[in-house]
Amino acid sequence: MTPEEAAMNRRVSRKMDIAMLPLLSLLYLFNGLDKSNVGNAQTQGFMQAIGAEPADLNYATSLFYITFVIFQPISAAVGRWVGAKHWIPIMMLSWGAVTIGQAFIHGRGALIAMRLLIGLFEAGFYPTAVAYLSFFYPRFDLAIRVGIFYGQYAIAGAFSGALSYGIFQIRSGALLNWQYLFIIEGALTCILAIIAWFFLPAGPGSAWFLTAEERTFAAERIRQDSALFVQHEYGEDGVETDRLSKRDIIETAKDWKLWFVLVFNICASVPTQAFSVFLPLVLAALGYSNLEANLMSVPPYVCGAVGLWIFAWNSDRVKERGYHIVTSIGIGLIGLIVTVTAESQGGKYAGLCILLFGCYVSAPLTIAWLSGNTPEPGKRSLVLGVNGFGNLAGVIGSQIYSSNYAPTYHLSFYVTLGFVAAAFLGYLAYRFTLTAVNRHKRGVLAQMSQEEIEQEQRDDARYGDKKHTFIYGL
Repeated sequence: MTPEEAAMNRRVSRKMDIAMLPLLSLLYLFNGLDKSNVGNAQTQGFMQAIGAEPADLNYATSLFYITFVIFQPISAAVGRWVGAKHWIPIMMLSWGAVTIGQAFIHGRGALIAMRLLIGLFEAGFYPTAVAYLSFFYPRFDLAIRVGIFYGQYAIAGAFSGALSYGIFQIRSGALLNWQYLFIIEGALTCILAIIAWFFLPAGPGSAWFLTAEERTFAAERIRQDSALFVQHEYGEDGVETDRLSKRDIIETAKDWKLWFVLVFNICASVPTQAFSVFLPLVLAALGYSNLEANLMSVPPYVCGAVGLWIFAWNSDRVKERGYHIVTSIGIGLIGLIVTVTAESQGGKYAGLCILLFGCYVSAPLTIAWLSGNTPEPGKRSLVLGVNGFGNLAGVIGSQIYSSNYAPTYHLSFYVTLGFVAAAFLGYLAYRFTLTAVNRHKRGVLAQMSQEEIEQEQRDDARYGDKKHTFIYGL
């Protein structure tokens, strides 16, 4: 890359960082708010007010993840087909409307129906948005952007606690304070969906905030990022004209590295998925009042966002994923050990802060890892959708942090410790496995002539990352 091209590359990325990334991050913030606000509402007697039992909250949360997980790859495929510019606002309008309706439900059945619908409409948001980012940024510029984006999931917890604390001060009016929470957050989601519809570009070649020269460069750098491994025709917006193929579906189903890492992604995600809903209730069990529990949930979530951003930035800087994930999981293990062994309220609270500092890193870096190791854009969209099965951790978390284990939640923390330890060993094994595969590929390449190497790059007998010329990022 010439100095002029390097300067252009920085300028294009900077403009994308200013025009696109904050908006997408804000959208994901409200995705997290609308997913987790039932935990905040419960501190104000939500379940009792609608005529349900406290245990029904765990049950409804588990069912939320059923539709959320099952429809994630399907929704991601739809997003790839119709385009993220359209699919993201449609999803947001849908779950925002259901969130508003949640303020007026009564009974266990209505609660379950609402959570199932929110899970359905939210399912494709994350994989569609991350795949969308991968069509704008080269693979080793992606992790920090995904980190900033995913960090809104942690910030959502902090913002949800602070926002809930403010809304719950409302003591007058025709509605209960938790009803105002659902109405305000749902309405803001719908407003943001409409804004996104107008401001998100279809692709790098149609980005309204770039000059004509910059749009051409932005589209070309994405093509060059995977040109050695994929062959596609592109439209004027810089997006492939053949967006999804039958082979993409088959190759995704056969992708061993996806299914390998998925198991340990589920294990590593148990703390983040559980605490996204139940942290205010866990803090209340530590002795904080119901209002204080919402406010005291802010610092642990901020720790999670800071830890994520530090690890994601350094991961892109040194072009490494695996050891960053393993190190962050190790920090989470330390936090869990402190939480279960500390005697004082302050000690347990510090342990939760350390835990969340480490445990928010693995999911977005796994996404960046899988994305960078999947050069075919159609298959990449499906891989990111299937990786959404990692949200099955939410089903696990909603059960192990049941009110049956309150007020100490000792058993819950020990079970979480087991899942995180398994993730630590699993991610380490995954990185060593990719290292061995790369060693094999290099051995095969050493025996190939230059003509054979060029022929493999041109044909599609081996698909994308299966080519011997494609070396997996570690």
